[in-house]
Amino acid sequence: MKIVKRILKIVFVLIGLLVLIGIITLWVDASSTNYLEINQNESASNNSYLIKNVNIIPMNQDTVLVNKMVYIKDGIIEKIDDSIEVDGIQIFDGEYKYLTPGLIDMHVHVWDRYELGLYLSNGVTAIRNLWGMPMHLRIKEDVMEENIFSPSFFTTGPKLTGLEFIGDDNLNLSNPSEAKDKVISYKDRGYDFIKTYYGLDKAIFDAVIQQAKISEIDIVAHPSQKVPFSYHLNTQIKSIEHVEEIVQQPLQFDLDTIKLQPIIDSISQSKHTSYGPTLTVFNNIYQMMMDDSILDSESLEYMNPLIKMDDSKRQFERWYTAKQEDPSTVDRIKKQHDFHMNIVRKLHEAGVTIICGTDGGIGVTLPGFSIHTELNFYKEAGLSNFEVLKTATVNASQTHATMNQLGTIEEGKIANLLLVDENPLVNLTSLKNPTYVFVKGRKLTRETLDSFNEKAKNRKNIMATALRYLENLIIEK
Repeated sequence: MKIVKRILKIVFVLIGLLVLIGIITLWVDASSTNYLEINQNESASNNSYLIKNVNIIPMNQDTVLVNKMVYIKDGIIEKIDDSIEVDGIQIFDGEYKYLTPGLIDMHVHVWDRYELGLYLSNGVTAIRNLWGMPMHLRIKEDVMEENIFSPSFFTTGPKLTGLEFIGDDNLNLSNPSEAKDKVISYKDRGYDFIKTYYGLDKAIFDAVIQQAKISEIDIVAHPSQKVPFSYHLNTQIKSIEHVEEIVQQPLQFDLDTIKLQPIIDSISQSKHTSYGPTLTVFNNIYQMMMDDSILDSESLEYMNPLIKMDDSKRQFERWYTAKQEDPSTVDRIKKQHDFHMNIVRKLHEAGVTIICGTDGGIGVTLPGFSIHTELNFYKEAGLSNFEVLKTATVNASQTHATMNQLGTIEEGKIANLLLVDENPLVNLTSLKNPTYVFVKGRKLTRETLDSFNEKAKNRKNIMATALRYLENLIIEK
């Protein structure tokens, strides 16, 4: 018995040490992102002032409102006019630059708080995270309480999948009753949306849709191959993700524009459903095959280090091997990307609402930076600059009722804004390095935004990321 007690004592001590190490690791990581805390910069916490001498791109119409004044009160756009007088308030000179709504990335995967700064630095003032974990609820709470500089933060719960899609990143549903319970739980715990994924059969999918309607929570759908593609045009589903799923599922990899048209027509008839193409993440397969040194590139220094070590490496090795075994794979992927561009063009011509999403945070798709690549692809697909900008502003904001206060510059809207040197309706690249980013009215200078990039570069938080993911596995599984 003495030996057993001694062994148990040693085990408890070791467990205690591991817990202590974990707490210290998470505390150090949290301390490393305290530069995002709003109370660290009192001058930036002032969210009431007048902006003068500014050209406004409101995005509720294709126009420029020249030389206007904007009154921002407590982070809300109070008034827009030629001349505004408010006593005892700071006046900010826009220097005849261009004021636009902040960009919205509707498909991201957030792994740490450093990424919040990367999104802001690139003019992204709202994000929709599509793989929810407990840590995202904590981020959401801090954002809502205005404790940190961050894009407006919305998140789905964990991905809902069928039984055969085994993996620690999937929440495998076995029956309709379980599906309903998960929807109820996610809504009660504070997740904003439900994400459906591969492998949901009709019975389980119906249960998710029915309960989502009862619980009044929107669904974001990564199409399931267990039901017809048209099944995802249900009114409870507010957006469908990835144009490659059109190729992989209803077209069965047949890049045929004649077969594509009926699919486009069916989507266009569903006026309540937006489409998120995520062209960048698929094109990055091609980029990986074209650049054997991509994992060592400077750009990937902005990726979360655990994701870079695991997911980025696995994806690169997968496609590097595919290229070695069959060199024609490179051309096949390029042709499919080009066909995706054709799909986006046809969706747009058919009147489908396109929303900008990058899948940032996985593989080699950089958080924040990738939105500019995505927008440029829409431009290449034939959209005008105004139509491109709509995908990341007003279109995105109208996808969910909870996001309606974003996306345009109008009285009563949240002051998530960008001040840029050139008119993005003429030159989209002006969005890449905004002079100022406004988050609920709080001004962030280019110097501060650049510091966010530097803080995130080559960060050393593998263990902290792993611990947060372990928490997810314990709680969600």
